[in-house]
Amino acid sequence: MNASIQARRAALAAAAMLAISGAAQAQATDTVALAEPSAAASPVTFNAAITSDYRYRGISQTRLQPALQGGLDYVHATGWYVGAWASTVKFAKDAGGDGDVEVDLYAGKRGELTPGLTYDVGVLRYLYPDNGLGQVAGFVNANTTEVYAQLGYGPAYIKYSHATTNLFGFVDSEGSGYLDIGANLDAGHGVTVLLHAGRQRVDNNPAADYTDWKIGASRSFALATVAVAYVGTNADKSAYASPRNGKFTGRDALQLTLSRTF
Repeated sequence: MNASIQARRAALAAAAMLAISGAAQAQATDTVALAEPSAAASPVTFNAAITSDYRYRGISQTRLQPALQGGLDYVHATGWYVGAWASTVKFAKDAGGDGDVEVDLYAGKRGELTPGLTYDVGVLRYLYPDNGLGQVAGFVNANTTEVYAQLGYGPAYIKYSHATTNLFGFVDSEGSGYLDIGANLDAGHGVTVLLHAGRQRVDNNPAADYTDWKIGASRSFALATVAVAYVGTNADKSAYASPRNGKFTGRDALQLTLSRTF
């Protein structure tokens, strides 16, 4: 395999993950804010969703096609939480590996530093069973661990995620980071406006660095929450196009998601 093909495939590996609806961190808004449990509320919640395109940090994980997703969360009254989340994916196969599922496991603590100023810190493990990328030239195993810290004030937040392992199959990428800023604004009549911008840095793989953004809206109905968003990136097309079918997984697109928490 020549160097240019290796670079292209390596970039695609990150494209696969490159969300927090995912892992309760990769769903509708690319960041999760679990409500503080009340005395009457159950500490365990479940979620399920179908989306027209699983986007993580602006990059499609499903070759621009739909995905099924679901998970569960346990939140203690003290603010400690653990959870698991899963989604169908296609990125490992596009990169020459295998596997159809992403499973995210996470734990952390959230609370309030001062009135109105919240925090959320934790660790997140992304698992891709049987992804096989460790046997593909130019890749390492796609399984990834990140630690994260978030501050929030009112509807706005800023979050940083730091990879303590190689990032989503990139060789020698430990220490990569993702900065996420955004806001979830109450527009009235049950509508929430979703705003997000992020910057992905992939250590020792500068061609894979990029910025992503999203603007959308969600509304809860009796049976489900509906979210519509316009998602875009400035990712390098030569790096984030599938070597198997040529699809650019970072292109601008509309995304529709139906979800339910119970």
